[in-house]
Amino acid sequence: MLKLFVTMFRGRSQDAAEAIVDANSVPILRQQLRDCAQSVELGRKSVAMVMACCEREKKSAEQIALQLGDLEARAKEALQKGREDLAVEAAGAIAHLEAERDTTDRAIATYQTEITRLRKVLTESESRLRALQRGQRLALATEHTQRLHKKGPVTMTAGLSDAEATLNRIQDRQAMAAATRDAAVELSARTSADATRDRLAAAGCGAPLRPDAAAVLARLKQAPAANLPLAP
Repeated sequence: MLKLFVTMFRGRSQDAAEAIVDANSVPILRQQLRDCAQSVELGRKSVAMVMACCEREKKSAEQIALQLGDLEARAKEALQKGREDLAVEAAGAIAHLEAERDTTDRAIATYQTEITRLRKVLTESESRLRALQRGQRLALATEHTQRLHKKGPVTMTAGLSDAEATLNRIQDRQAMAAATRDAAVELSARTSADATRDRLAAAGCGAPLRPDAAAVLARLKQAPAANLPLAP
């Protein structure tokens, strides 16, 4: 049972660690690429340093070759002049320079081999770093797109719907105001026409619009007598 609890705890710890890594994968990748770029830059400096050492050894080899040529010529001339003591001394110096030349040649060969190896590693590392950087840009673009898909469409749709509702309310209010204004104008015009008609009728122009007391009296006088009420 204890073993099961330990296994469960390890499993949950691993799941939590993976969840943290997944949640922070982009910053982790960014830092890893910075570390890789620094390593590649150090690799460039290492190659440059080895190349500089190789060039130094080559210059040393050239100098040794010049010294050997000069000493051999002088030693031969000393032998011709019967100065064997000087020739022996020159021979010792020549032997020393030849040993130094051999060491320099081996150093140059070692440096050249290392330069070839380091250049190959550097070229491969630079290529992989560029591929990772392209992948990082693609991953960032994809993540931003996914964030927009998660948050953007809902927010944008809600905002558009709100704006459309507001516009509809404004248009409805403006339409109501226009209808009210047109009705008021029509009513005002109709009222003005009625007032003019009333004034014309009162001045005796045209038929009267409503009966007056004189007209009612005249009509009563013309009515038959049977229709009149009897006096008590």
